Amino acid sequence: MNNMKDLMDLHTHTIASGHAYNTMNEMIAAAAEKGLSIIGITEHGPAVKESCRVEYFMNYKSLPRTKMGITTLFGVELNIVDLNGQIDIPEKLLPRMDLTILSMHGDCIKSGTAEENTRAYLNAMKNEYVNIVGHPDDSRFPVRYEKLVKGAKEYHVLLEVNNNSFSPTTNRQNARDNYREMLAYCMEYEVPVIVNSDAHVDTQVGNHELAMQLLKEIDFPQELIANNNPEMLKDYLNYYK
Repeated sequence: MNNMKDLMDLHTHTIASGHAYNTMNEMIAAAAEKGLSIIGITEHGPAVKESCRVEYFMNYKSLPRTKMGITTLFGVELNIVDLNGQIDIPEKLLPRMDLTILSMHGDCIKSGTAEENTRAYLNAMKNEYVNIVGHPDDSRFPVRYEKLVKGAKEYHVLLEVNNNSFSPTTNRQNARDNYREMLAYCMEYEVPVIVNSDAHVDTQVGNHELAMQLLKEIDFPQELIANNNPEMLKDYLNYYK
């Protein structure tokens, strides 16, 4: 783990999400300064009330995919809005997204049981344009981790280890223990993960320290960490399809 190169941060937000604090250019500049090769800008979907409308995501075609010397990808953090796994972006728009992150947020859905939440994730993950499951670590949204990990393998989706979930200021609950359980299944079933910052300010871009610390503690295999291997993304992200 000490020799692993952390080359990417695929989950970040700008002022367009409504509760973040920097522009797109500032976030890209921060990634370049950190020595990253790839940054993903993934604004919250429209079910987050202060975020941008669907039309915002329709115009990504106008943005350059290389800027300040690094690859810049543009996508959406999708919201699951019901326990059937419905999401807040029209199906026809998903292929235009370079990447998509699938998440549950308390202002977009009321949590069900662990079985119900897991079913919602799995139903949404069946969509070929869903690339990453974001912060599946919050005890307020319990899941059956073995089923989630096996679903990620079946539907070819990356599971996120979200650095923000370890922050003392987070509202998420019991992330460390939940990740330990999820990552044990990832090792058992050989399912890769992606470490992301979930940055809402430029100083957080590329900050994966707490998440990487946990991966090191449990001796998680480097070959199952996408951050070290941009080639792995070609098997998962819409951008490469």
